Amino acid sequence: MKKVQNLAEMEGFAQQLAQQLEAGDVLLLDGDLGAGKTTFSQFLGRALGVTRTINSPTFNIIKSYKGSELNFHHMDCYRLEDSEEDLGFDEYFNDEAVTVIEWSQFIEEYLPDTFLKITITVDSETERTLHLEAIGAHYEAVKEAVEHV
Repeated sequence: MKKVQNLAEMEGFAQQLAQQLEAGDVLLLDGDLGAGKTTFSQFLGRALGVTRTINSPTFNIIKSYKGSELNFHHMDCYRLEDSEEDLGFDEYFNDEAVTVIEWSQFIEEYLPDTFLKITITVDSETERTLHLEAIGAHYEAVKEAVEHV
């Protein structure tokens, strides 16, 4: 668990996390509407060297960006609730990029076996709590590295 008091601390956490990530990593990003999932994704993308504007892919579902450190796939699966559609998720998960999936519960059956799940809860107007759940040894190491900074 990691508490962030403001946007600067959220961005700092995203930068610390980016330093631990490798090509092919998958992050699940969950939380209520307005919790800060897209903001966190923007910070993470920037930390990976993406210079283009990262905005919510709600209507496209998936957007891909070239980063100077790692490429970045940003998925927003909110519109896939009650959908059985497989948009070729495996191709993204097996790519040499970092993939962030917002609203991952809507594509649960397509998710890879290992991942890092970050659930953002709203504590106040500016404060958030980030709950990290690691599935797989690599993600356990990533979680350990960023929770204790």
